[in-house]
Amino acid sequence: MSIQPETAPEPADDGLHWPRVRDWLQAHPDPLTEDRALLEELGLKPHVPNLLEFGPAALTRLEAAVMRETDARERIEAVARANFAAQTQTHVATLDLMESRSHSDLARRLDATAQGRFGLAGAAVALAKPGRVPFGFKGLDEGQVDRWLGEDGLTWLGPAFTELDLFGAATETVKSVALIRLSPHIGSDRTQRTGLCAFGSGEADGFTAEMGGELVAFLARVVERTAERWPILT
Repeated sequence: MSIQPETAPEPADDGLHWPRVRDWLQAHPDPLTEDRALLEELGLKPHVPNLLEFGPAALTRLEAAVMRETDARERIEAVARANFAAQTQTHVATLDLMESRSHSDLARRLDATAQGRFGLAGAAVALAKPGRVPFGFKGLDEGQVDRWLGEDGLTWLGPAFTELDLFGAATETVKSVALIRLSPHIGSDRTQRTGLCAFGSGEADGFTAEMGGELVAFLARVVERTAERWPILT
């Protein structure tokens, strides 16, 4: 008589196959999502009711907003860097102008500073007649500053005038200018005169009415005060 080895019983077909379980969970997710203990045992994080889920459209909008903010921040940073650089150059130029030894040296330093530090076509200092005009300064007819700036005008930033002949050989290359009124007490008798500090750019948009003229006006004030140091030599 032979003895047959014991064999494992066949599992009962109770219908719990994964495809069926998966389909049932998709159709009835609440029992699983609400069973926090089971989710934690499975290593899953319970679903938070107010969790914000980002779909592709939301992600696209978010990325676009981030790009806009990044571009705006980069533009602001670029402007800030340019302003800081301009202010630094202005401070260095001020020290250079204050070291001038005469009116002609002042005019020469101003022109060199405009070209070397600010990339302009040139700069000039002018003084209106009557009265003597220092060597190195440009002479203007009486009332000419008022015609260009207006009787109460202090500055002009915009296109160069056809009759504006202040920049010597560079005059023909000047496309836009910054003109600042001067009123120095100049000469041995300290008479107040009307004058002009002029900066010329080779670019048409180098100086425009929309620009702020604080830095060029500051340099003009330095020129004005420095010019009061010496007697007029012609």
